[in-house]
Amino acid sequence: MLCFFILIYYLSSPVCSEVLSRHRRTWIIATFEIEEEYQGPFPYELGTVNVERKYPVYFTLHGEGVDEEPEGVLSIDRKTGTIYANKAVDYEERTRLKLRFEATKSDLSLDTKLGIEIAIHDINDNPPRFSRALYEIQVNEVTTQGSHLLTVRASDRDQRGSPNSTFHYEIISVTPKTSDTEFFISELGAISFKGCLNRDVSKKFTILVEAKDHGDVVSLSSSTTVVIHVLDGNNHLPIITGQTGPAKVKENESGTSLLRLHVADEDSVNSSAWRARYTIDGDKGGNFQIETDPESNDGILTLVKPLDFEEGPQRELHVFVENQDPYFHCKVEEKTPLGLWKVDIAETRGHAGLAPIKAIIEVEDTNDSPHFEVGVKRAMLDENTPAGTWVERVVAVDPDFIQKRDFVYRMGHDPAGWLTVDPHTGDITTVKVPDRESPHVVDGLYSIVLLAVDDDTPPLTGSTTLLIHLGDQNDNPPQLELNHVDICLSDIPTITNITAFDRDGYPFGGPFKFELLGNFQGKWKLNPTYGLTAGLVKEPGVYAGTHIVDLKISDLQEVSAIYNLSVTVCDCLVTPNCRSRNSSAKAAFGAVGIALAALLLFLIFLLAAFTFSCKEEFPFRLDYPCGETLLASNIERPGTDCKVVQVPENIIQHCKPAAEQSQRYGGQDILAKGTKQSLASGHYRSKSWRIASHPYRNNLDQTRRSLRVPRHDNQDTGTLSFRHKNTSSVTDAALLTLLQRRLLSLQTSDDLDYEPHTYREEGDADIPYELETISIPDEDPTSFLKTLNDFDPRFKQLSYICKPVRQ
Repeated sequence: MLCFFILIYYLSSPVCSEVLSRHRRTWIIATFEIEEEYQGPFPYELGTVNVERKYPVYFTLHGEGVDEEPEGVLSIDRKTGTIYANKAVDYEERTRLKLRFEATKSDLSLDTKLGIEIAIHDINDNPPRFSRALYEIQVNEVTTQGSHLLTVRASDRDQRGSPNSTFHYEIISVTPKTSDTEFFISELGAISFKGCLNRDVSKKFTILVEAKDHGDVVSLSSSTTVVIHVLDGNNHLPIITGQTGPAKVKENESGTSLLRLHVADEDSVNSSAWRARYTIDGDKGGNFQIETDPESNDGILTLVKPLDFEEGPQRELHVFVENQDPYFHCKVEEKTPLGLWKVDIAETRGHAGLAPIKAIIEVEDTNDSPHFEVGVKRAMLDENTPAGTWVERVVAVDPDFIQKRDFVYRMGHDPAGWLTVDPHTGDITTVKVPDRESPHVVDGLYSIVLLAVDDDTPPLTGSTTLLIHLGDQNDNPPQLELNHVDICLSDIPTITNITAFDRDGYPFGGPFKFELLGNFQGKWKLNPTYGLTAGLVKEPGVYAGTHIVDLKISDLQEVSAIYNLSVTVCDCLVTPNCRSRNSSAKAAFGAVGIALAALLLFLIFLLAAFTFSCKEEFPFRLDYPCGETLLASNIERPGTDCKVVQVPENIIQHCKPAAEQSQRYGGQDILAKGTKQSLASGHYRSKSWRIASHPYRNNLDQTRRSLRVPRHDNQDTGTLSFRHKNTSSVTDAALLTLLQRRLLSLQTSDDLDYEPHTYREEGDADIPYELETISIPDEDPTSFLKTLNDFDPRFKQLSYICKPVRQ
């Protein structure tokens, strides 16, 4: 306060007034204090700001607590400068209020401007508050003392660092109160315990924790509740109370439940501390298995692997039981005043120290199947061994000691039927000659299955496998992989490969020796002649066609075979595979034959139709010349009506006389003949007749190729119609002869509708390799024609062409 009055005196002095008036500076004076939560009466005076002037001034306050939040807390007397508090304030909301003090003249001009701070004095009006009203946790009863359980937290809103905000934690009560457990809390709120937790004594603890501050005038506090649930630990050992079940089993049986072991445990049901786990001691063969029943906690002993009575009539087992959780035991020995208590803790894992229960399993004897000495046996045997040869002996025994039974040997599986077994001795002999190259032999091994069958009802059977190694012999000659090969026609030697194989193994197989039999000088030779594959070389003098080459092949032991190798020589420029070319040519000939047969049937049908349906003729209006004439196919023309036009006599007379003449007019052929003309085996008798050719379809590739005519892929389509007057019956042979002549005329007089094209100049050296030169003797052409008849069908057409024309 002294500082305040000194400052007021200084401000009222003329010097200070002059400075303030000249500089208009803002001064911060001493702080006023207000006690929070003051209960009144209101308003009450905080202090006065004195400003002495010879002229009147007026005072105002602005800022926090006046016209800013919290509004209405403070006010000032405009004339005297006295500051009043109008209502209570809260320290936890604001610790101080900042204001602006202003003095103004009568003309409202600013005279003085000061800064004022109002400090709020804190009182202990807030107790410590916990972050949660209830804490709840679960703790296992096997938890050891001193372990941290949880931490509670509280805070105080009063002035930090003052006694009002300083507090401590304290456990007010624990319910229930037990002699072996004591809870405590640290300065930071961490809760722990001394002694032992026992769920059998208490399943839940309720702890009341208080936080109390250190206020000078009054001390405030609050509390929270901590609930600790004690989980069951394995502090009780399981005890086997008994066993039920047959405890008997027949030998060779499995999957049978033999015993059920009953167990008692005081821990919580269905918890890991209560759940039993069983182990077996004395099961050397792994025949048994024990599992826990999830409902009753019993142990179920099951036989998973058959037992053998001959190994013993009884099995003695020791069964141990334990819990899934390890056993834990805690006992308080001494309660010390400071620190943790002295306790005795025992923890056991496994079944150490636990007494097992003995289980006796009785094994009942049954008939066992005969047993062979070995499961797989091996023997040696040469192929081609005569029937009756001894191979091997198998031996089986009856493992039963009490019920001995007789048994016999039988053949279980003999895929080739080569062997037999003596039913009493087990001797195996051959009944057929074995062949190492049989499909039943794999890598030289022949496998059979032998059985031993006893006389029980039903009989029991034992089996064994006999693997016979068949010795190889040289009983197979070398063989060709292919009996026919292709080779290209060329003016230089060409080669193709010949591959052989031998069904026998080494040293009775390859590499082979290849030889040509016969005189093939200048035609064929072999290079190389030794190996698995030989090269057949064709000399340039060999003509196109199919040739038979005698070939001898010998193996390493000079066992040989002779083969007739078919070699086809052809021009590889067109088709690399000669057989595919021949197949296509044969297919073409077949197609032509089918087309001719269909055409012949159609001609017969038309002939019958014209004979019975057409009675009159209409005059023929066109004058056909002997030369070539184009006939439009999209207009009405002779032959389209039912009535067929008769060819005028002057047309025939105008043409050049001949025994037989054929003219072609675009798509028509007119063949004029005499009154009587013999055609092959049939004949015609008529004054005048005509054959008109409409478009037909044929393929002449094979004929052109045999005649070596330059090839054109021409295709003509059409049908043939025949009209006659006063004619006799026509035989099929006559029509076929007429069609053959027509085809020949197309090959030699095929008019083209495009410019000629040069295919070969005179003097070209190219020689057609597909045909050899054929000489025709002038003195006896008939003998030559007879020779052609002995060739294949491709030469019959040539024979027909070369046949002299009869005058």
